[in-house]
Amino acid sequence: MSVVVRQTSETKIRVEVARGSGKADVSTGHPFFDHMLTTFARYSGLDLQVEASGDLTHHLMEDVAISVGAAVRQVIPATAARYGDKVVPMDDALVHAAVDVGGRFYYRGKLPNRLYEHWMRSFADHARATVHIRVLRTGYRHHVIEAAFKALGLALREALVESGTVFSTKGAVSLEVK
Repeated sequence: MSVVVRQTSETKIRVEVARGSGKADVSTGHPFFDHMLTTFARYSGLDLQVEASGDLTHHLMEDVAISVGAAVRQVIPATAARYGDKVVPMDDALVHAAVDVGGRFYYRGKLPNRLYEHWMRSFADHARATVHIRVLRTGYRHHVIEAAFKALGLALREALVESGTVFSTKGAVSLEVK
């Protein structure tokens, strides 16, 4: 299990992430955001607890993304399958997510909401993961965003599978910061 506590003059965030069954207990004060985090937990198979409060929605969502990403980074097994991708249809929306949890962070996507676009980028940066989100068919924004969280969760679930080997020609990478 990984616990991340982030506190600034703008936000107070506490996140717990564990490899598990996808249980979620999320409280941010923003019902749709809570729904997306719960969806992410369910589809990724990660148990997620989030307690968050903040001054502005932007600050809150960004700091939750930073914290969730940092916590996810701590539960990635050294012998993770590393790669995952999924396509999720949700009514009028069709979204593809591809991830690499090998430690090189990058985000590319275009969601129809700047806050959720920023959430994905901040999550990828702090999970140290490559995340690509492609909206293949657009429609109702709610469906596009929800399909993106489902696809990300399913791709992450696939990438986190214990493979028994390190998927890198470099072998295990060690980085120590002092």
